[in-house]
Amino acid sequence: MQTIKTDIDGVVIIEPRIFNDGRGYFFESYSERDFRTNVREVKFVQDNESRSSYGVVRGLHFQKPPFTQSKLVRVIQGAVLDVAVDIRKGSPTFGQHVAVELTGENHRQLFVPRGFAHGFSVLTPEVIFQYKCDNFYAPQSEGAIAWNDPELHIDWRIPADKVILSEKDKRHPPLREADWLFDYNVKLY
Repeated sequence: MQTIKTDIDGVVIIEPRIFNDGRGYFFESYSERDFRTNVREVKFVQDNESRSSYGVVRGLHFQKPPFTQSKLVRVIQGAVLDVAVDIRKGSPTFGQHVAVELTGENHRQLFVPRGFAHGFSVLTPEVIFQYKCDNFYAPQSEGAIAWNDPELHIDWRIPADKVILSEKDKRHPPLREADWLFDYNVKLY
């Protein structure tokens, strides 16, 4: 696998080595050894999958301690714009984001470390989205910030009148009004 560092330390794009032939393709989607060597040591404990249609925006979500999560995300079918926002107060990149197009064709993955809010927008008629988490989901630890916070400057690549949100995602506060954020000086791993 090839790892590509982004402008925000810890957020990493992963491109697998793909073997194509007349039968189709093969690639190793995850190797604990390679991940530990090239990204960071993480023990993933839960895999999730979602299906969404064009215009759906999910996010920007995170889990508060003690259920803080890292995520390794990828698309099986379709395309998304995947976004990680640094929400660690005191971080030199606080409020900045990384946005990467993940598709079933490019097989890219994005590692979203603890201390970041995560979300994605669906760019194709349908998408199958998978992700690994290094901590179990706990509803009492849910946190989120507004997907459309103008201070974040995220271009979700979906016209505003086509965006589809859950009722919950319509009500999250902007980053500056969030009642809970991570502290950059507190170790999350």
